[in-house]
Amino acid sequence: MQATETVPVSTPPIKRRVLAMVYEGFLLLAVEMLAVLLYLLLTGNRQEAVYQHGLKAFLFLVTAAYFIWCWVDSGHTLAMKTWRIKVVQLGHARLPWRTAVIRFLLAWGWFVPALLVCGVFGLHGKGQIAIALAIGVVAWALTAFLDKDRQFLHDKLAGTRLIALPKRARA
Repeated sequence: MQATETVPVSTPPIKRRVLAMVYEGFLLLAVEMLAVLLYLLLTGNRQEAVYQHGLKAFLFLVTAAYFIWCWVDSGHTLAMKTWRIKVVQLGHARLPWRTAVIRFLLAWGWFVPALLVCGVFGLHGKGQIAIALAIGVVAWALTAFLDKDRQFLHDKLAGTRLIALPKRARA
């Protein structure tokens, strides 16, 4: 029987994960700008309410496809790769599709509670929404301090974890 060697995995620092999220926001903006262009071309830039709702649904699906495909394919998005972060599910070589979908939906916990607060209290100003979102994002980020492995709540609930990848050796 051959002994298996276990490589210790470490959780990336919260600062690195938040910086990766900021970078991810810029990359996602570019992806969604292309998606909006495609949608407007396909719909003839129609402005009726049904087309506006269709655009929102289309952007949700594009965002889901981007994250889920990246996580299943390689375990990281471009931003995660840049910051040497990978999402894994212990015991799996690759993140299963079902797990990636669940993680994506649970990750909306970063934003949905704040948006619900805005809806319930009738907050419509950009500043009010920005403050609610900032409070919600900070609150969600603080959930990592409730976990011994410093994993965010959506990772805990999805059964996934973020791991730090080692620096590549320079040739």
